[in-house]
Amino acid sequence: MIARIWHGKTKVEDFDVYTEFMIQRAIPDYEKTSGFVKLSFLRNIKNNEGHFTLITYWENLEVIKNFAGEDFEKAKYYPEDKQFLLEFEENVEHFEVFA
Repeated sequence: MIARIWHGKTKVEDFDVYTEFMIQRAIPDYEKTSGFVKLSFLRNIKNNEGHFTLITYWENLEVIKNFAGEDFEKAKYYPEDKQFLLEFEENVEHFEVFA
């Protein structure tokens, strides 16, 4: 199994609105993707910014391409993210889950 980790940050005033957007838009998008296993969506406020870490679990690297495309190392963003995110990290991280 492979864990794919993404990080993003918002203004504090967008913290709850972005959380709801992710629940309504992003999570269903992950869940409908072939090869998706599960996810953990983490959030906190640090240095007056809302931080989000999304850990998704996939059967293998090949199935991540079902979600992210051939260049699976690149972060995937939604058009609505422009309203909320303070920056757009270019890449995500992948880890083999061994336990």
